[in-house]
Amino acid sequence: MADAPASQTQQDRKSVRRSLKPLTRLIPYLRKHKGMAIGALVALFSAAVITLILPNAVRRMIDFGFGADDPALVNSYFAVLVGVVCALATASAVRYFLVMWIGERVVAELRSDVFAHLTQLSPTFYDTAKSGEILSRLTADTTQIKSAFGASASQAMRNFIMFAGASVMMVVTSPRLSVIVLAAIPVILVPILGFGRQVRKRSRFAQDTLADASAYAGEMLGSVKTLQAFTHESRSANRYGSAVEAAFQAARKAIMARAALTGFAIMVIGASIVAVLWIGASDVFSGRITGGELSQFLLYSILAAGSLATLSEVWGELSQAAGAAERLSELLDIESEISAPAKPAILPAEPRGSISFDDVSFAYRNAEHMPVVKDLSLNIAPGETVAVVGPSGAGKSTLFNLLMRFYDPATGIIRLNGVDLKQLDPKGLRKQIALVPQDTAVFGASIAENIAYGRPDASREEVIAAAKAALADPFIAAMSDGYDTLVGERGVTLSGGQRQRIAIARAVLKDAPVLLLDEATSALDAESERLVQKALDQLMKGRTTLVIAHRLATVLKADRIVVMDEGRIAETGTHADLSAAGGLYAKLARLQFDAERQAEAV
Repeated sequence: MADAPASQTQQDRKSVRRSLKPLTRLIPYLRKHKGMAIGALVALFSAAVITLILPNAVRRMIDFGFGADDPALVNSYFAVLVGVVCALATASAVRYFLVMWIGERVVAELRSDVFAHLTQLSPTFYDTAKSGEILSRLTADTTQIKSAFGASASQAMRNFIMFAGASVMMVVTSPRLSVIVLAAIPVILVPILGFGRQVRKRSRFAQDTLADASAYAGEMLGSVKTLQAFTHESRSANRYGSAVEAAFQAARKAIMARAALTGFAIMVIGASIVAVLWIGASDVFSGRITGGELSQFLLYSILAAGSLATLSEVWGELSQAAGAAERLSELLDIESEISAPAKPAILPAEPRGSISFDDVSFAYRNAEHMPVVKDLSLNIAPGETVAVVGPSGAGKSTLFNLLMRFYDPATGIIRLNGVDLKQLDPKGLRKQIALVPQDTAVFGASIAENIAYGRPDASREEVIAAAKAALADPFIAAMSDGYDTLVGERGVTLSGGQRQRIAIARAVLKDAPVLLLDEATSALDAESERLVQKALDQLMKGRTTLVIAHRLATVLKADRIVVMDEGRIAETGTHADLSAAGGLYAKLARLQFDAERQAEAV
């Protein structure tokens, strides 16, 4: 127990050292724009130096211009002051433009890098991450950094130069009076460091709370039909309101810390200036300094005090930005569990599309005690069509996820064309596979762009040919803008069957040697299913095809049917063989076909 206080003290020291450390993550972005950064520093330094010239000019005007009772001399000093002000305005304008340009540029590149990194992360990350929180970091946090990194960072540097220069000039002007002002500095700086740490901590908490609220809002708005169907409008609004209120209260505490810091700094600085005026007035009467020197000293002390007060405010803003940078750094530091080897293997030309699972087992994260695939071995020949059936939760879709290398098996090896998937670049592997998922992702773009997602460099003619092969062309042609029709976010203007046919058209366009069909006809009516199945029959020719289907009528033509149960292969064979065997497949087939006959009778 005796070590606890020492440990806590050490932890506090580390926290102080780290208060702005996350902002160092932005240094590589600054290096890309060294010319602009150097220009901004020059303009910033020039503006600070010009500002420091003003008090000296005022002193000379008071002591020499007014003292000599020469209006022409006074006018010349005023002319010089006008020139100084013009130079200051020019330097300040150049500084503002360059600094804000750098801030916008750096944040734009940071956002691009964070998004690019997010697209590289494996699905394991997204199994637990909240998309709303990620978007909050990508937007709100980067905006916070832009604000602080642009204006606040330049203000911090400018005011630091001003404070240092004014302090030196105060000492040069009157060492005696300088003692009073400079003695207040430690009284201000120590609280700044302490308050800054509190601001950063509370700002980070406020940003996390707001991100949770954004995540909830995104989830609810993404399922607004379900929300309204269950009449949860008021309940959802109240819950979001509570989350926003919690974020406000967290932000309020951070603001209170910054307000207390600013008020304390102004109080100490103001008291020291009043003391300087009182003692300085006595020195003027006693002849130790002139009125011009007192005016010069007072202006320098005001510049120093103002710079220090601004630094206290800027420190709070930079601390907030550090909290945002820390959250973004956490995202950038996450490493994908699926990555390409240093020297990826090259797939041989032949065999084209051979697949093998060798003693493969897999469990999802946080459910390691419940493997969904257990000691599974399966060989699929090039060009073979294999249907995978079984009850829900048997592990069928997981096979597709493993084959696409969204996840790696816990044990065992999966091979494509005889090469271990772990030896391949995941991007190269996925180019060999076309997927038609059960839940089709349609993006808020045109129909042509959605189909071309299968091969972005495809021509319009190829897109139309793919749509015709998927029997999507008739409903597309009937739309107001044809292939240029915008389908809305997540394709809300399309029916389930239309979205499914767009997914099939993507697979046709991709023209990959391996085809994965995950309930590819599940959203179609009987007539559309017949037509699309005909198109799929053509598409599957010459390709290795794996089909997942609950409706057994869609797998009757498969070369082989694999029946899975509780993560293992229970049976394998043709429809006729499995039906005659009287096992799990026969039971599933009997239940399904009996249900279909009863439905037809009704």
